[in-house]
Amino acid sequence: MTAKQQLALVRLLLIAFSAALILSGATAIFPLQGLRFLAPVYGQGSVLHRIWPEMAAWLALVRIALEDMSARYPFLMYGYDWLGFGHFIIAIPFLMAIRDPLSSRWIVPFGIAACLLVLPHAIVLGAVRGIPVYWRFVDTLFGFGGILLLLLIRSRLRSLARRSHT
Repeated sequence: MTAKQQLALVRLLLIAFSAALILSGATAIFPLQGLRFLAPVYGQGSVLHRIWPEMAAWLALVRIALEDMSARYPFLMYGYDWLGFGHFIIAIPFLMAIRDPLSSRWIVPFGIAACLLVLPHAIVLGAVRGIPVYWRFVDTLFGFGGILLLLLIRSRLRSLARRSHT
């Protein structure tokens, strides 16, 4: 792969990582609407309900809780808004790195560290908050997926840096 192709791949992966952060942030702002939209996927009689009833029941319970909280205490949804905002802010340096990935490669170890910290955060705080083990596993997938993308980016950037030094 040429240096130009590697640079293009790094940029594409940075875009994908940023898009995942932004999409995740957007879903945090609209959790109730998202669960309502996905109700046919997990509701009574759905495929998920038949093959994994515990997961379907969990999603239904979360929807009920969000509906109740939103109706009775809508200001608590503001915390979700800030969660989404945090995702958007974290995406900014990754988007800025697209312009010159080699000089912005500091962002990759930062991202790897953040993805690694998702794992104990989801496992420990999920247990404290009574989140089912299978859902904590789903939450850790964000960390694992991010790490895979970032390790690929790091590998390509190292290769590009070696080429630029020779």
